[in-house]
Amino acid sequence: MKVKYDPDFLKRLKKLNVRVRNRFKKIIVLFAKDPNNSELNNHPLKRDWEGYRSINITADYRAVYKEVKIAEKIFANFVMLGTHDELYSKN
Repeated sequence: MKVKYDPDFLKRLKKLNVRVRNRFKKIIVLFAKDPNNSELNNHPLKRDWEGYRSINITADYRAVYKEVKIAEKIFANFVMLGTHDELYSKN
């Protein structure tokens, strides 16, 4: 699957420690080859994130994306990156 990144996603990625960034690089290659690989735990989201999907980067970090169709091709547009609590907790 083709991958695109929201500019805010890239800003957040650059601020993370090198271990998480390196893990993301490995995971995104795996995702591009097979978005349904069990290692990714690719799953649809609910409530505030309805219509989006999430993949695991590490045990705690998640990457959120939405499938978009551009010129008859489907892309994964990654929009948010963070820990499970950062993304899903209601404060």
